Amino acid sequence: MESILTSVKKMLGIEEDDIGFDEEIIMHINSVLMALTQIGVGPAEGFEIEDSTTEWRDFLPDMKKFSAVKSYLFMRVKLLFDSSTMSSSLIEAYNRQIAEFEWRLNHAAES
Repeated sequence: MESILTSVKKMLGIEEDDIGFDEEIIMHINSVLMALTQIGVGPAEGFEIEDSTTEWRDFLPDMKKFSAVKSYLFMRVKLLFDSSTMSSSLIEAYNRQIAEFEWRLNHAAES
């Protein structure tokens, strides 16, 4: 299983060994993990990463029910980290998809 930080960096187009943005990306990942906790996804006590050693299974042992978590986390981090390179229509599309993922993830957490 891949680390949370490494997979988000790959989706952002950042090489795994490029650590120049790690602190900022980790901060954004942790903000999104807090939001996931608030909609009922992940450990009830909350969850944070500190580096690339934390894997997805540490956050959610069974990803099958919550497979949208990876996409959701990436999209939220992309908006926080790199929205200046995105068009307003792309930002709006991301926001619509994020809202749908939030609804679906919350529904999955409640059932």
